[in-house]
Amino acid sequence: MAVESISFTLPTRAGTNVLNITEHVRDAVASSGIKDGIACVFVPGSTAAITTIEFENGVIQDLVQAIERIAPEDIPYAHDAAWHDGNGHSHVRSALIGPSFTVPFTDGRLLLGTWQQIVLLDFDNRDRKRKVIVQVVGE
Repeated sequence: MAVESISFTLPTRAGTNVLNITEHVRDAVASSGIKDGIACVFVPGSTAAITTIEFENGVIQDLVQAIERIAPEDIPYAHDAAWHDGNGHSHVRSALIGPSFTVPFTDGRLLLGTWQQIVLLDFDNRDRKRKVIVQVVGE
């Protein structure tokens, strides 16, 4: 059993920014030298998330609109009242989706569905540089 941790950093824009990171994850698995196992993709921080989706403009727009309906930006948040930073909605959105996603791989190939991509969602109200950690476990 081997474990390798690989990270990369990406710039993000303020608002609900959705970035396809599938190729970055593929590269991390390839560079690990591990052929069969799982890759856990994790974003540190409490205003971003990792999930999967078909990375297509219509679906991305649908997701962003659904997130806005679930945790609207323009309602009062106790976090904002306490810290006055205006990103209470970002914390709630991140908590609902979660900071990580695990994908199996065989012979170095991610076992994703045909239209499935891994995405980083940044919900913060300012531009950021997001570090993503891919921990690869296997043989």
